[in-house]
Amino acid sequence: MGGTGTPPAWPFPLAAAEKLTAQIQYHVFVYPHETKNSHVLVRAKPEQPLQNFTVCLQSYTDLTRPYSLFSYATKAQDNEILLFKPKPGEYRFYVGGKFVTFRVPQSIVASEHICASWESATGIVGFWFNGKPWPRKGLQRGYTVGAEAAIVLGQEQDAFGGGFDIQQSFTGDLSAVYMWGMGISTSEVMEAMYNRPSKAPIFGWRNFPYKIVAWLRELIWA
Repeated sequence: MGGTGTPPAWPFPLAAAEKLTAQIQYHVFVYPHETKNSHVLVRAKPEQPLQNFTVCLQSYTDLTRPYSLFSYATKAQDNEILLFKPKPGEYRFYVGGKFVTFRVPQSIVASEHICASWESATGIVGFWFNGKPWPRKGLQRGYTVGAEAAIVLGQEQDAFGGGFDIQQSFTGDLSAVYMWGMGISTSEVMEAMYNRPSKAPIFGWRNFPYKIVAWLRELIWA
């Protein structure tokens, strides 16, 4: 990571603020409070329905209750894609409203990087925790993920673009969010961990269109 010294930090007002990140070296969204509406809305989406995809992100939190990290909802299905942590040491990965569970080591307040991939033709789900692949599982073989989506970070959508529950909201740091319309390898997962992906994503952390809604902090430095 580039840059030295103390990074700049500035709070966003309650009114939504909209930005497009350029080629930055370090960028993190900080969710300092438990709220019913604070979230990041991703201003990008697939151009067509998905038969394959991968989502990666990094989080840092001391929450022990359930919370949502990545929520991709369509008008037909609010849990079209969802990365959800119901309790310490467990992740749920949803596709089309159904999920598989991955159990991971319980850390003492440490940053966690996860990636999840899905392939429609086989239903195979891949999952990586801090760069290490977990045993594959099966989910929703033959399903197609809709392209007209609302993509939200830090809240779970129970309705298209809303229906948030404060008891499922995220608090902590969220960064390194990527989505590809394909599967990726373990070496490519490692590249994403260090924000140097070789494959072009649908959206990625070094060129990330987004809208901040309600009260968050954003840290950026080069």
